[in-house]
Amino acid sequence: MNPKLKAVERDPAEAVCSAVVKAGTGWLHEVRAGQILRIVDLCGNQSADVLLYNAHDTAERYNVNNTIAAQRSTLIELGTELRSNDDNVMFTVVADTCGEHDTLGSGCSAEGNAIRYTDRTRFMHSCRDTFVRHFSDMPGMSKRDQTCNLNFFTKVQLGTTGSLEFVDGISGPGKYVDLEAKMDVLVLLSNCAQLNNPCNDYNPTPVQMLIWDAEKG
Repeated sequence: MNPKLKAVERDPAEAVCSAVVKAGTGWLHEVRAGQILRIVDLCGNQSADVLLYNAHDTAERYNVNNTIAAQRSTLIELGTELRSNDDNVMFTVVADTCGEHDTLGSGCSAEGNAIRYTDRTRFMHSCRDTFVRHFSDMPGMSKRDQTCNLNFFTKVQLGTTGSLEFVDGISGPGKYVDLEAKMDVLVLLSNCAQLNNPCNDYNPTPVQMLIWDAEKG
C-alpha cells in the first residue's frame, strides 16, 4: 500500500456540516479545534483553493514558507502540518486518498489569466475574485488579506530550473483529504472554475465539504 495514502471511514450522516460547493463559488466556515474537515473531489481532477485564518485573530494565517520548511517538502501529503505565520500548527493531514497537493501555485487571478492565456481571458472567473467576495463576510478583511493558498487535488511540480508545471490526473471521483484542526480556523474555499490549464482537467466540477466533531475518548 502506498504509504502516502490513508483512508478513514467516516459516516457523512454524522457530520455536523455538509455542503456541496459548485465550481466558481466559495465556502466560508469555522472549523473548531479537534474537528475533522474533509474535502471531497466529487467528480475528479478538481482544484480546491483554500485560505486559512486563526478564527480569533485573522492576522495569523496559513504560511507557505513555514509549512514547507517544517516538512522539507513542497507538496502537502499525509502527516503534513499546515503552519501559520506564527509557526503554529493550524491543521494536520490525517487521511488522504489522493496523495499530493500543491502549495506553490497561488490562486488564479484576472491579471494572471491575461498574462498566461492572452487578454481575452482577463475577465473569466478567478479564485482571487471569489476570495475577495467572501472577505465582505469577514469583519476587517479585504483583498490585502489574501495570502498564498493551498490547492487541494492539484499537483504543481517544481522543475530543475525553478519552473512550475501542472501535473494532470492525480485525483479521481470521490477522493478526499481529511484535516484535523489544531486551533479554531476560518476556512475560506474557492472552488476553482479555471478552464485554461489542467488543474481542473478543463472541466470544473463541485467539491463537498464535511465537518465532524472531535472523536470522544
